[in-house]
Amino acid sequence: MDCHVLEAQQIGYGGSGRNVGLVNPGVWLPPQDVRATLGEAYGERFINMMSNAPAYVFNLIEQHQIRCEATRSGTIHAAHSPAGFKDLARRFEEWQRLGAPAKLLTKDEMPERTGSHAFYGGLLDERAGTINPMGYARGLSRIATAAGAAVHTGVTVNELKPDCGRWTVHTNAGQVRADRVLLATNAYTDTLWPGLMQSFTKIHYFQIATEPLGDLAKHVLPEGQGLWDTNQVMFSCRRDAFRRIILGSMGKVIGGDKGLTKYWAAKTLRRLFPELGDVQWEKAWHGQIAMTPDHLPRIHNPAPGLYASIGYNGRGITTGTALGKAMAGHLAGGSVDELPFPITPVKPLQTAGVKARMLEAAFKAYRIYKSI
Repeated sequence: MDCHVLEAQQIGYGGSGRNVGLVNPGVWLPPQDVRATLGEAYGERFINMMSNAPAYVFNLIEQHQIRCEATRSGTIHAAHSPAGFKDLARRFEEWQRLGAPAKLLTKDEMPERTGSHAFYGGLLDERAGTINPMGYARGLSRIATAAGAAVHTGVTVNELKPDCGRWTVHTNAGQVRADRVLLATNAYTDTLWPGLMQSFTKIHYFQIATEPLGDLAKHVLPEGQGLWDTNQVMFSCRRDAFRRIILGSMGKVIGGDKGLTKYWAAKTLRRLFPELGDVQWEKAWHGQIAMTPDHLPRIHNPAPGLYASIGYNGRGITTGTALGKAMAGHLAGGSVDELPFPITPVKPLQTAGVKARMLEAAFKAYRIYKSI
């Protein structure tokens, strides 16, 4: 196939390069809820795909020697409350039934695993790991180019027009003719195709990194796992290859690395790891997440030869990579029955924009409360 990638910004722009870097199996929902939503056949197929997604990501990294600070020691879903631990226990029971290498950690086991006494337990999944997402995105671009794909950055698609069974793609740099078009813009989808931008709720997620802390932070997630919690306003934590601690939560960066975001991070770090004392903060950033009503991704085929893969719900590394493989197989002639879940019509949500603004206000208020 002759493949042409058009990127409006640069490789790794948006969520692809700015995400948390957790390479997790599964999705937002517990596997039993995925099966209940998708049905037995598609549910089992999708669960299997996402169970194997971390291995697929890490195999790509190893096979093509992508330099992205990959660690494969698992991730920890941490319970922020006793109720959160009950939810983790339910997830663990199903993963255990499916034979997954998961372990339910008690409250007493968490300090050794995380370096913190703040959690009520956790779920360690040994299939998972962490990466530098920008390095991974750039690595995928490099191997795609080596395989013969044309990758053009700084090219904005302004219009899609059907043309005698094909598509003419109008851009700010000229036109491209294509038999098939795949929209892979996820939370950065715009008005190019009617209704697609309104089919999900856009949520921002910010992160802030300390300066490199050296041996001072060697007890923080000592085995290299990434961590996120069960709180409704989720928080994340990982340590990078340079021993920076990177904290994150829902919402936009406010005040750069010197304003509200920094105050929240400083108080959160003191709560989790009080022995670190005051540290310097090096950089803050945020990206966007596409959240669907049922927390599951979508494959759309709104017109002949036009597809959209969208709604990764904060699991972009594994979901995006695995669905990329699935869509490549379909566009190369594979049967629709081989896709991990059914193709569905685009369903705009009338309240998507309002909900996104309300959530952003709620996230800001929550951060102010947690910073006092």
